[in-house]
Amino acid sequence: MLKQQLQQKLQQKLSPQQIQLIRLLELPAIELEERIKHELEENPALEEGREIQDDFEKSDDTDFADEGSVSESETDLALGDYLSEEDIPDYKLQEIRGKAEQKEDIPFSVSQSLNEFLLQQIGLRELPETEMKIAEYIIGNIDDDGYLRRDLEAIADDLIFQAGQEVTIDQVKGVLLVIQDLEPIGVAARNLQECLLIQLEKGNNNSDCQLAIRVLKEYFDEFTRKHYDKIVRGLQVDEESLKKAIHEITSLNPKPGAAWGDSMDTVLSQVIPDFLVEASNGELTLSMNNRGIPEMRINKDYAAMFQDYTGNKANQTSDMRDAVQFVKQKLDSAQWFIDAVRQRQETLTRTMETIIMLQTEFFLTGDEGTLRPMILKDVAERCGYDISTISRVSNSKYVQTNFGIYPLKYFFSESTQTDTGEEISTREVKKILKECIEGEDKRKPLTDEELTKILTEKGYLIARRTVAKYREQLGLPVARLRKEI
Repeated sequence: MLKQQLQQKLQQKLSPQQIQLIRLLELPAIELEERIKHELEENPALEEGREIQDDFEKSDDTDFADEGSVSESETDLALGDYLSEEDIPDYKLQEIRGKAEQKEDIPFSVSQSLNEFLLQQIGLRELPETEMKIAEYIIGNIDDDGYLRRDLEAIADDLIFQAGQEVTIDQVKGVLLVIQDLEPIGVAARNLQECLLIQLEKGNNNSDCQLAIRVLKEYFDEFTRKHYDKIVRGLQVDEESLKKAIHEITSLNPKPGAAWGDSMDTVLSQVIPDFLVEASNGELTLSMNNRGIPEMRINKDYAAMFQDYTGNKANQTSDMRDAVQFVKQKLDSAQWFIDAVRQRQETLTRTMETIIMLQTEFFLTGDEGTLRPMILKDVAERCGYDISTISRVSNSKYVQTNFGIYPLKYFFSESTQTDTGEEISTREVKKILKECIEGEDKRKPLTDEELTKILTEKGYLIARRTVAKYREQLGLPVARLRKEI
């Protein structure tokens, strides 16, 4: 049987402006600039420039329920919604370091890539056409670190089936040796061991280098694990000779291609701060980095067009009502976007002000030890936003201070207690832990148990597994891998 049932549900939905704001909150300054440029290109009702105060009469709105003219009582569009004095953008805050608003042309130089550098060198070698094709294909497969991470058999197959070049594995190997003779030394190696050996074999032919070559060829695994006692016994050398050989190895470049890199990747990886906090005479000044963010306003031509359409109710046709609907949609979208950008700036400013209030000592001194324990909830409670909002604001945002540029996440840390019950930031504990490891005897590095004991003596009650976690977060290996001879 078919049954008809009525069910009532309560659902919470985000408005278009709220969705706009959520997306904009997550964008750092450089991506916001691109987002605004895209919106200016897509929406003809939105234009760049400072809003000019004009007096417009609010016109009656039009409801498109039928094909005939519509009475004033059914209207719901208001021109004043877009042109009132309150709509003047106020999100344009202080420019960086008080400079006047201006656009400067920043010179951009495109550097030579590693592949281009290698192709330039291989072009000076008098190779047959087939070998030159092989060389070009191999160079095209070298990664940014300077390594060839593809099997030679796969390269030969590609040349045969894709490029139509009849080649053998021996030919590919021979061309690879030619490429490995190019600058930078160690390029086109297939693994770290081969990269280091190429550099040693092309370097000084002294006894230290010869021993270093033996270490890499015969005891590479032991070398990477720092099992130096096994190497000493296996090669029957004294510790001093091994120490010199290891010095030769550690002075090599494990990533010969790192000096090169795609110029665009380098540009995109540059950090653009979203905030600037300046400390002067014990006072802090906060400003937003709005250098590339233009002011926006409603396009006056679209506003006038809307006024003409809605003001001519007697002669409205179906096409005219469609035009009014289109103009209204563009005006709504433009106003929503302006409001969302303005709200984003207000939210970011308010959040950053709260972080400065909680971490005042750090912004004044730059001393990491003055950082207070602070989590997302602490900021959210003080500035009146949801925790998810603070998370979005702090993600991928940076602040420039008198002491350097820091990600906002740098200021968030859990708390731990001292033996006196005082709450301190875990960042302070990590700082002490790092200092202990940097000052240890490298011939007998401190174990996690010994580090735990040192911290306990300093009044920090932390378990060994927590010390191990902090050490890993600092990117420091275990004691055995820190050992030197």
